[in-house]
This record gives sequence, C-alpha cells and structure tokens, in this order.
Amino acid sequence: MVQALADMTLDELRPILARLLPRHAGFDGWGEKAVDSAADELGIDPAIARLVFGGDRVAMIDAWFASIDEDMLIQLPPEKLADMKVRTRITTLVQTRLDLAMPHREALRRAAAILAFPANAPRGLQLGWRAADAMWRAAGDKATDYNHYTKRAILGSVYAATLAVFLNDESEGLADTRAFLERRIDGIMRFEKTKAKLVDLKPPFSPSRFIGRLRYPVR
Repeated sequence: MVQALADMTLDELRPILARLLPRHAGFDGWGEKAVDSAADELGIDPAIARLVFGGDRVAMIDAWFASIDEDMLIQLPPEKLADMKVRTRITTLVQTRLDLAMPHREALRRAAAILAFPANAPRGLQLGWRAADAMWRAAGDKATDYNHYTKRAILGSVYAATLAVFLNDESEGLADTRAFLERRIDGIMRFEKTKAKLVDLKPPFSPSRFIGRLRYPVR
C-alpha cells in the first residue's frame, strides 16, 4: 500500500489525504500540521504530502468538501433516490452530507471560520454553489433555464443556514437541526410551487418579440 501511494501523482494523493485531513484539522487546525499527521497515518513522506496543497488552507477544505460530494453520491445512487419525492430527495441529500460531516464537526467549524474571512468569501460561495449543484443533480434536476440558478442559490442558502445550526446543535439526535432543515425545505417547495404557477400565468418571454416591439411599437 505504501509503495502504491509513493507512486501516485499529487492529484491522485489529494482525495486520499482529503478524507484524513478533517480528523486532524479538528485538533491541529487546517494547516501543514494536519497534513503532516495525515501523511504519517498513510506512511508517506510529509514533504510530498505538503506539496499536494501547497500550504493553502482553502484548498485543503475544498478537497474535503469534494470528498463529501463524492461520498454523498456513493451513499445515494440514482436507484436509491428514484422512488422518493423531490422534497424527500433533497432532505435526504442534505441530511446525508451532515451525517458525513458529523464525526468532524470541529474541523467543519474551523473550516467555516476560514471561509468567512473576506478574502475567502468568494471561494466559500463557490463551494456552497458546488454542493447545491451536486445535490440538485443527484435529485434529478435537469433545468437549464433560470430555474437552474434559482434552485441552486436557494438550496445553497438553506444548506449554509442548516450548517450553522448543525455546528451548535447539542439536542438529542440533532433534533433541532432536523427540524430546522424540514422547515427550510418546506419553504423551498412552497417557493417552487408558487414560481411554477406564476410562470404558467405569464406567456414565455421572447427576446426577439421584445426587440421587435421596441422597433415597431404597437399602435
């Protein structure tokens, strides 16, 4: 195993290290000390492991979040979600992400603090969008119009708010987080229903028709 790891490229090592980093980042913070500990656990040269992330804490967090995306899809393949209603699919996907992060809540708390820095805020928004996109795609969403963007923006904000509750939830079985998530998902579903009704009431917007009316006003 050690020999196989030694032969890997830095890109191949990244997802392997990413899954070990949070267990050390919870104690040592997101930095080279956590990378060194993960390298020791794998039995590889810490100097090589450090090259994977180049000391970039956000890159470490990014890699961990990417591993959560991947593990979520492994636990919830299409056939497992197929018989669920959309609301249940989204709730299950979010809850699965929380379950995956549960053993590393302190690492997640430290990651959230890092991403809250003004300089890191754009990257944090990007990672939130990626998570929302992964969940909607897993739920079977194939929208390519403005719905693609509104769904992800709304779910991203709900996921971020749920994480904030999750990080401080001391209730039994995370009851407070689950209740909060249920209320927010209800809000998403109500919004989607209202939006669909409004779209049905209005004729589709035609850029060519609009431009034509500007050139040739209705008399």
